[in-house]
Amino acid sequence: MGVYQQIRDLYKRPSVTIKRYNQERLIEWRQDPVILKLDYPTRLDRARSLGYKSKEGFVIVRVRLKRSKRLRPMIKKGRRSKHRRRKKIVNKNYQQIAEERATRTYSNLEVLNSYYVAEDGKNFWYEIILVNPPHPSIRSDKDLKWITSIKQRKRALRGLTSAAKKSRGLRNKGKGAEKVRPSLRANKRRLH
Repeated sequence: MGVYQQIRDLYKRPSVTIKRYNQERLIEWRQDPVILKLDYPTRLDRARSLGYKSKEGFVIVRVRLKRSKRLRPMIKKGRRSKHRRRKKIVNKNYQQIAEERATRTYSNLEVLNSYYVAEDGKNFWYEIILVNPPHPSIRSDKDLKWITSIKQRKRALRGLTSAAKKSRGLRNKGKGAEKVRPSLRANKRRLH
């Protein structure tokens, strides 16, 4: 079994001591800033599988998100049918929102990918892999040359990352997915 496989297994099936360490770590993370630049990824196996390389041009950022804000304010007066429901339908997943916030903070970098790190009763934590496109080490890398294209500018804000495509339903093809391309909104406009 390889090193990354062992790290993955430790993360999926942690021992009692690792669980205790994770709880202590979350206490520290709650005190950290909402968007924090890291020296190295917390989950090395996941970061490597998503394209991270330990060289210049890569930046790892941890983003903390509140788990609430999905309910509208409570209706305190009247019980009319025109009152909207309390549940707010958010069309983006938390991971996509984390990528967008990281992009807005580091506007000169592009989001390569992201992954889930931890959660507690109030927060989610995601780590975002950011790339500096004009850096020579990125331009000369045959695996990452595609991200230097002008078409990839602000890809997180345009819904081109993996998490965004998942929430837009673009992982499905064929039967049952006729209305998701080019987008749900474009399809709705076509019908009306």
